[in-house]
Amino acid sequence: MHARHEPFRTPTTIAAGAIFAALVTVATYIFIIPIPATTGYFNLGESMVYIAALVFGPFSGLIAGAGASIADLLIPGGAAFAPATLIIKTTEGFMVGYLNKSLLKKTKSTTISATTSILVGGLIMIFGYFAYEVVILGFPMTIALLEVPFNIMQMLAGLAVAVPIIHAIRRVFPQLKNHL
Repeated sequence: MHARHEPFRTPTTIAAGAIFAALVTVATYIFIIPIPATTGYFNLGESMVYIAALVFGPFSGLIAGAGASIADLLIPGGAAFAPATLIIKTTEGFMVGYLNKSLLKKTKSTTISATTSILVGGLIMIFGYFAYEVVILGFPMTIALLEVPFNIMQMLAGLAVAVPIIHAIRRVFPQLKNHL
């Protein structure tokens, strides 16, 4: 079978995912705003997960999402979130890439497909952390709800950064269009 039909096994997909996992770790680690009520934090790593998924596809987005859990292990107090982050962010990255790829076939609009994909992926992140805090960490719902607006802002900040960047990447590197 041709390598193009096996996106997870292409060297470009794996390399891009690994590079973006490192970028997610750094972007998450260097800019955080703690949320004292839940010990979670607002960060900018989301944008890197989105860029990886939108430019290189679902499997690069999945690999890139793992970088956020590495950052959790480096940030004081973040280790409690690392297992959830690994599942939530890899799922989010995969879904953004998968949905974007599907929507591009129907809409032909990079902005519409990317924005829709990010909003759906962001909902996975928002509900994933809420559920983890309530079910696994045992936070009262009222406390876990305090983090929801921060996670919404994190998703919207990621969207605001990722969409213009993917347009710039596609202009500068038109050959990457084949990865979508």
